[in-house]
This record gives sequence, structure tokens and C-alpha cells, in this order.
Amino acid sequence: MDNQKKALRGIVVSDKMEKGIVVSIEYKMKHPQFKKFIKQSKKVMAHDPENKAKTGNLVDIIPSRPISRKKRYTLLQVVE
Repeated sequence: MDNQKKALRGIVVSDKMEKGIVVSIEYKMKHPQFKKFIKQSKKVMAHDPENKAKTGNLVDIIPSRPISRKKRYTLLQVVE
């Protein structure tokens, strides 16, 4: 079985923390009753040890062990 973690792609909303970023991840879900696709987003905090990502960048993040109370993801790469 594959132990590879699924990478998520999102846009950096805030980079004001030291070694941390807030990433907004958009996804589409189907409404259970009306069967229409709805765009939803959620914001997650990610660990950025080298402070590479800036606000507005497109980034890939992967799940990791808990780093702090809210950080559960680590920056994989800056796409744009």
C-alpha cells in the first residue's frame, strides 16, 4: 500500500507569522438535495520553516505531525 500523503494546493492568504502561513484551499462539493456543485474553501495553517511563501503565492502543502495547536500541514513547494 502507498504511504504517500496527499498534497493540497492553495493560495497563501497570510504570511505574517514567523515560520508559518495561512493557506486557503478551494474545493467543489455536490449539494446533497439540489445536486448542484458549490465552491467552498477552508483556511489551514501550515509550517514554512524558511519563510519562502509570500501572500498571493500558489503553494502545495502536505499533512504532517502537529507542529503547534493549529498547524497540521507543512509547505511542500511554492508553485507560483
